[in-house]
Amino acid sequence: MAYWIKHPSELEERYRQPPARIGLDTEFIRERTYWPQLALVQMAVGEEILLIDPLIPGMTDALRPWLTDPTIVKVMHSASEDLVAFKCACDALPRPLFDTQTGAAMAGFGGGMGYQKLVAEITGVTLAKGETRSDWMRRPLSPAQLEYAADDVEYLFALHDAIQSRLRAQDRLAWLQDECERMVATIENDEGEHWPHLSMRAAQFLDSDARLRLLRLLRWRDQQARHSDKPRSWVLDNELATLLARTPPADYAAMLQLFERFPKAPRKLAQAVWQALTTPLEDEAQAPQPLAPTDANKAALKRLQEAVASHSAGLGLPDGLLASRKHLEALLENGQWPAALGGWRKALLEPVLQPLLPAR
Repeated sequence: MAYWIKHPSELEERYRQPPARIGLDTEFIRERTYWPQLALVQMAVGEEILLIDPLIPGMTDALRPWLTDPTIVKVMHSASEDLVAFKCACDALPRPLFDTQTGAAMAGFGGGMGYQKLVAEITGVTLAKGETRSDWMRRPLSPAQLEYAADDVEYLFALHDAIQSRLRAQDRLAWLQDECERMVATIENDEGEHWPHLSMRAAQFLDSDARLRLLRLLRWRDQQARHSDKPRSWVLDNELATLLARTPPADYAAMLQLFERFPKAPRKLAQAVWQALTTPLEDEAQAPQPLAPTDANKAALKRLQEAVASHSAGLGLPDGLLASRKHLEALLENGQWPAALGGWRKALLEPVLQPLLPAR
């Protein structure tokens, strides 16, 4: 049964006898902001489903002990964005975490499965999808919204039981624990992507000086987006950032003229853009470069991808779980194992991939 929690004291009263696990989900808005705005928290506690309004004063403070209690397992599905929402609203992160989407991939149920599909796979229940685009900040929420929100946590314990049982039988439970802690730690220590140019495919086709200019612009953009709480593309879109990096204007006046060709150019931030473009970063000499698209590199990358795919298939794991293209490119570029390929991944992959890496 679902209960609408109207006062922090209702959460505090239930916390006097904390359970061994809770199911958690959130609804948030992030269309016009950099940071997610927490609009609703759904919590399964025993047979109850609590629908918690974080807009009520004091409610996020009452949530914090639930999130941080190390004796309570927090069962969530595809939790990464929910983690950011909790960090912003509650200044806390849910530990220990059991992510059912990640666990399902490791256990062999399938990779990247949505909640509805995984519920159907494990329980046979078909859930409605009707409120995915609702305005969750409005009050009061409609009965349809409340029903949809409650469904999002009602079956988490069933998923947890099935996935945990299979992972334990496969001796893979430690993989999930390691992965979930890494996920939480990444959000906890997030200060912005340090080398954001690596995730832009266009950077591969820039010369080294242009890549450094792109790095300056993207790092400034990220900090500006965080500070102003605006989406990155609202601050400076990728097309304009790449153009400025590839063919930098001769001076500030020329950049202003260029801005006239782009309706969404950040004219009010033009001076800051110019300063970011023309001011070297203290650490840019250490900036890693995207893997050059040479025939040799393409062939080496293909060998790594095929080896990972073969190893994944042998373990019954979905494509992409062990290593992404981005991480394999980083491995090829400098021969150092990226942090994202550490832990259980490195133990599985190093014997397979190390012989395939070019000699240095």
